[in-house]
Amino acid sequence: MELQFEGDDLKSVLNRLRRAQGQISGVIRMIEEGRDCEDVVTQLAAASRALDRAGFAIIATGLQQCLTDTEKGRDNGETTEQMKARLEKLFLSLA
Repeated sequence: MELQFEGDDLKSVLNRLRRAQGQISGVIRMIEEGRDCEDVVTQLAAASRALDRAGFAIIATGLQQCLTDTEKGRDNGETTEQMKARLEKLFLSLA
């Protein structure tokens, strides 16, 4: 399955990923500067949440596309069970 984003979906995912990128850069800078552990962990947790949300948005878009493709009969021979197992594996990879 080739994942394709359009319009607001693309913008939302890219914004989340850029936010996480900035937060990770901030964590690196904070560590290099010897900042307080609590501040570093707080920033790291924010980056982790941003990455998780981007991942869930990507999976949700993929799920929507899979369902649309299946409804149109373009599932490339993949059974519903195989698709379900693959999507479940993706969700669990973010857990």
